[in-house]
Amino acid sequence: MAAGTLYLVGTPIGNLGDMSDRAKEVLAAVDVVAAEDTRRTGRLLAHFGIQGRLVSFFEGNERERSQELLGRLRAGEDVAVVSDAGMPGLSDPGFRLVRSAVEADIDIRVVPGPSAALAAVVVSGLPTDRFVFEGFLPRRPAERRTRLGELAAEQRTLVLFESPRRLARTLADLREILGDRQLAVARELTKIHEEVIRGRASEVLERLGEDIKGEIVLVIEGAEEGLAVADLGQMVAEAEELIQWGMRARPAAGEVARRRGASANDLYRAIIERRK
Repeated sequence: MAAGTLYLVGTPIGNLGDMSDRAKEVLAAVDVVAAEDTRRTGRLLAHFGIQGRLVSFFEGNERERSQELLGRLRAGEDVAVVSDAGMPGLSDPGFRLVRSAVEADIDIRVVPGPSAALAAVVVSGLPTDRFVFEGFLPRRPAERRTRLGELAAEQRTLVLFESPRRLARTLADLREILGDRQLAVARELTKIHEEVIRGRASEVLERLGEDIKGEIVLVIEGAEEGLAVADLGQMVAEAEELIQWGMRARPAAGEVARRRGASANDLYRAIIERRK
């Protein structure tokens, strides 16, 4: 028996008018639809009059469910994978199943659809010729700041997802570690309350409302070529993490400078300047 086909299907990120005819045809024809949230996808299918057989496929069961779906594909069934919105596999389940299907020599087809990350990049007003997608930053403040420090020297446009609850804190960390760069906060793209706030990090912070809601994508200007402060920004983040663990600023600067072969005095001055 010939193996089935795995379809990766893009679904609307908000506006149902963005659902493609091909996506509807595939979802109506496959034997099973693996969905991140079966209730949400069930409503989507019902809106288009599609009666699909749904199974849950989310972060908590991705490893186990991937093997089950692989067995279905080997048995000749066609399987479609969808996320709650946008393209599956981008900060959503899908990678493990795709990798297993590749190793099993199973046919994989992509049905392109909307993507919040790409939509935010093109509407941001920032360079689109080279960009890097970083998904979600770490939730813990110290880990988030360390990761931002690692990204400080990145010259390509940065694209991040963020929770509305952490947005203001992330922007404050961005301003401190990466500098007051140009950025765009894209919120609720394609939905009724779609909004894009553009400006420098300090300006956007001032313009943010108190009750931010919805799906958030951050698009951030890359570092200038050869900018020396990029490496310095990363070292400041490392020193700040030590300070949060109880070390004083000057010893922390000395420790990071020793590890990185830099000037402890320059790093200490940078820490003090950032705090000002």
